[in-house]
Amino acid sequence: DLAPGAYIYLPSNIAGFVGADHVAVLLADDIGKSSGRVVALDIGTNTEITLVSDGRLLSCSCASGPAFEGAHIHDGMRAAPGAIERVRIEGERIHLQTIKNQPPVGICGSGILDAVSEMLDAGLLNNSGSLEKDSPLVRTNQDNQAEFVLAPSSISAHGRDIIITRKDINEIQLAKAAIRAGIEILLKEAGITFSELDEFIVAGAFGTYLDIKSTIRIGMFPPLPVSRFRQVGNAAGIGAKQMLVSAGKRRDAVEIAGKVDYIELTIHPDYMDIFLKAMYF
Repeated sequence: DLAPGAYIYLPSNIAGFVGADHVAVLLADDIGKSSGRVVALDIGTNTEITLVSDGRLLSCSCASGPAFEGAHIHDGMRAAPGAIERVRIEGERIHLQTIKNQPPVGICGSGILDAVSEMLDAGLLNNSGSLEKDSPLVRTNQDNQAEFVLAPSSISAHGRDIIITRKDINEIQLAKAAIRAGIEILLKEAGITFSELDEFIVAGAFGTYLDIKSTIRIGMFPPLPVSRFRQVGNAAGIGAKQMLVSAGKRRDAVEIAGKVDYIELTIHPDYMDIFLKAMYF
């Protein structure tokens, strides 16, 4: 299906779960050649993270699961019209923003992160992720399980309540703990702390729509000043284009992939302890 005589170029991989797309991220904006201390990550079902520290590159892959794509969430959905993408709670009032300003249908990844962050600030959740049943915004269902009504049936597009359950919150805890633990392991291997980072780069389509303050509030990202975060959108796409038009960039990509030290989290002696601590808010 390609043009006759077309060439296909396959960039180098770093490891089994840190593929050529992440090499392209590191190539874009010359992240892989940074002389400072930078974290670059691309959030997905597997979240690839690289720490650049004084010329050394350390990388890992976190099994963050599909919760940020709306999967395994009671009313989760992809980022489509009607998806709740922003949440603010003021007292007993819940303010929602949906994609295309359509009546709410469900909640996408950026919305569930916002919601959990706001629920923490409003005292609806405790540090272990349990819902506070005595809150007027929390109800008990017929199975005696607590749930939070994000959008009542009266305003939803399908006439059903859009809710957040304890299981939904646990899915977010698992995902954010995997990412935070990956970050902490790389920092530990480099012998630096998060406060020494010059920049924290968030790549990918999902990363573009994150509210950085929400990710810090729930503990997914370290508590750096917001000014040190940079959301770069589809950096993998930018890096891919660079490789297509430049033989020099292709050589740079091979060099970057060869310099990266891959850290396998599942066998790292400190991973489980850090992961379990990161489960808490």
